[in-house]
Amino acid sequence: MKIERLHTNLALLFVISAALLFSSCRKDKKPIEPEVEIVTPEKPDTPLRGMYLLNEGNMNSNKSSLDYFDFSTGAYRRNIYHEVNPEITLGLGDVGNDIGIYGSKLYVVLNNSNKIEVVDVKTARKIGQINIQNVRYITFAQGKAYASAYLGTIGDPDAANGIVAEIDTASLTITRRVEVGRQPEELAVVDNKLYVANSGGYSPPDYESTVSVVDLNSFREVKRIEVAPNLHRLKADADGDLYVSSRGDYYESPSSVYVIDTKTEKVKKNFNIAVSQLVISGDLAYAFGAEFSYETGRYVISYHLIDIKREELLDRSFITDGTAEEIAMPYGLAVNPSTKEVYITDAKDYVSPGTLYCFSPEGTLNWSVATGDIPAHFAFVYE
Repeated sequence: MKIERLHTNLALLFVISAALLFSSCRKDKKPIEPEVEIVTPEKPDTPLRGMYLLNEGNMNSNKSSLDYFDFSTGAYRRNIYHEVNPEITLGLGDVGNDIGIYGSKLYVVLNNSNKIEVVDVKTARKIGQINIQNVRYITFAQGKAYASAYLGTIGDPDAANGIVAEIDTASLTITRRVEVGRQPEELAVVDNKLYVANSGGYSPPDYESTVSVVDLNSFREVKRIEVAPNLHRLKADADGDLYVSSRGDYYESPSSVYVIDTKTEKVKKNFNIAVSQLVISGDLAYAFGAEFSYETGRYVISYHLIDIKREELLDRSFITDGTAEEIAMPYGLAVNPSTKEVYITDAKDYVSPGTLYCFSPEGTLNWSVATGDIPAHFAFVYE
């Protein structure tokens, strides 16, 4: 009996000690401190003010973060959102899926937190929040923001069609919604029409294979353009053509990128290359593929350049100095609209901090810097 009481007392003492320790840790907990690193010399005459980089963070880890690179000072600032908004103890949110600037506001899409965080583009101070279930990507036109959303619960094979929400950028309220295909991804506006890449990613092998066409006046889906299974990226060039990527089915149907003529609303070109990320800048499309196969259990990584005026695949990469061999998992991609420097991120193992690489227009490494977890999405800030 004495031994049992002793064990009970020791257990109780352990619980009390652990509780005190936990209470002390919570009391001492502070917002994540920013980290600053100088990566380039000062350039006071740069035409761009800076660049935001959104780190996705692994799902359910609540580790999305926002970094900022100041072109004039050469300073790279990690966790800037936490620095500016210390009172928001839960931080930015879970799974940063897209980012975009419109006017004086920066819109941060947080997929697993079911929201779009809106901050001041110059200060990163929170302005507001728009709640949308399973929101994915965002684009802008005529004073409005357009956000695609799966709506269904993550991984639900019976999820209904997704939607695009129209958001008034002044009031930050949803004004209209339109139903599109299942699990819609990237979207773009051309000539008063909104084009949306549908994936159907929750119900393999029954993927979607169409691009929805939405008339912006009526805000109704007026057509679907047949392309290929499991669509993802969608970019418009200066001539109004759309470049849309298919992730394939990871077995027999390979990943590729297709060109849609928006005048005829038909596919006119298939480049037969794997594409995971795609950026159009000037007369070039920059792309890389990190194509996974369930049959081999491996990724095949490739880098591409496309001349969009001639619609020709070039026989060279935008990385020419061998640095590509050091990149374990290419993930994010951007091109400086002024200098034509190329930025590419390495997500590595998806659970540890990544790396941002900057390459010259000739494809040689200028600099690199550590980022948050799964660095992915870029937005350039003008003066």
